[in-house]
Parts: sequence; C-alpha cells; structure tokens
Amino acid sequence: MVMAWLILVIAGLLEIVWSLALKQAEGLTRIGWAATGIGVAMVSLGLLSVALKSLPVGTAYAAWVGIGTVGVAIVGMIALGEPVSWQRLSFIALIILGVIGLNLFDS
Repeated sequence: MVMAWLILVIAGLLEIVWSLALKQAEGLTRIGWAATGIGVAMVSLGLLSVALKSLPVGTAYAAWVGIGTVGVAIVGMIALGEPVSWQRLSFIALIILGVIGLNLFDS
C-alpha cells in the first residue's frame, strides 16, 4: 500500500511537469515542449494506473488531480507571476483538505 502511494505521488508530481510543459508549448506550436508534455502525461497516467491496482479509484484520482492542481497553482504563483491572494490560497487549502478527508474516510 505504501508503494502504491509513493507511485501515486510521483504520478501527481509528473502531472505538474506535463501541465507546465504544455504551457510552454504555446498551443502545441513549440514541438519540443509539446512532445515533453505529452510524453510526461503518458508516464503520469501509466503510474496512476499502476497505483490503482492497490488504491480505491476515487481517493487515488482525487489525490492525483489534487497534487497536480495544487502544484501547478503554486508554481504559477511563484514562478509565472500569477496573482497570489488569500482567496486563492484558501481554495488551494480546501483542495488539500478534501484529498486528506477522502483518504481518512476511505473505508
């Protein structure tokens, strides 16, 4: 079970990578970034699939998407100059709490 969670976290972190690569691809017009984004997305989905062998789909998918969503939002604020506000940070916290809640009550 621990290994499945580790694989899922790696898959979620890769979701951040592919999302940012697709941002850099500028509508798939920069082929290197586009290929990187698509390739990393395939690896991320593959790892999610492996993790789903041991984890409940609802919880695993929520965690995978949550890691990606929170990660991309934070990188966007830190590195891409996207706005930082208490409202955005509050909703990011709600995503984290939702994923934790699903995991705690996953029986």
